[in-house]
Amino acid sequence: MNQIKFNKKLITSSKVICIGRNYVEHIKELDNEIPKNMVIFNKPNSSITSTLYYFSPTHRYEGELCFLVRDKKIVGIGFGLDLTNKEAQEYAKKKGLPWERAKSFNNSAVFSEFVEFKGEFKNLHFKLWINGELKQEGSYDLMIYKPNSILKEIQSFMSLENGDIIMSGTPKGVGTYQVGDKFIGQIYSDDELLLETHFIVKDYKEES
Repeated sequence: MNQIKFNKKLITSSKVICIGRNYVEHIKELDNEIPKNMVIFNKPNSSITSTLYYFSPTHRYEGELCFLVRDKKIVGIGFGLDLTNKEAQEYAKKKGLPWERAKSFNNSAVFSEFVEFKGEFKNLHFKLWINGELKQEGSYDLMIYKPNSILKEIQSFMSLENGDIIMSGTPKGVGTYQVGDKFIGQIYSDDELLLETHFIVKDYKEES
């Protein structure tokens, strides 16, 4: 089973629960409709990694604030990249098919280390830099669904195990990337930097 780090210790996450279409501007940039209900999908443990891979020109990055669950509560935060095969997702949308081929492939959930968090969710925001250029910014204020309401909705129909991860959705600015690109993810509470993580894109074909 793949593992993540929480407070410097390895733990196992049984699954990743993802929230789609949680930022209005991102919904607009993809020409989607604002959903009437929360969009929820899962990534399996096999999706979890700390290495960012390049797969093909159809794959794109989506930076996200991520939350770690223990005893049915959010206890930690981390930075994550939800990788998406855009071509497969568009086909699935047109045909009304599930999203697993587009979202749940191996190494499609890329995470930083997670750190304990006891502050106010309303103060959280993140930045994603690629090759020194600011590509994405997301915050509590811009979320349609806030962390506590996400947690409540998930638990209304699904059990959360200790170590499970919630990816809270991506803001505008998603895009493609290349081998060798340098990603920096930062999470802030107001002006305080809580976490910074670095990824350099590797070629999946060369590593596999």
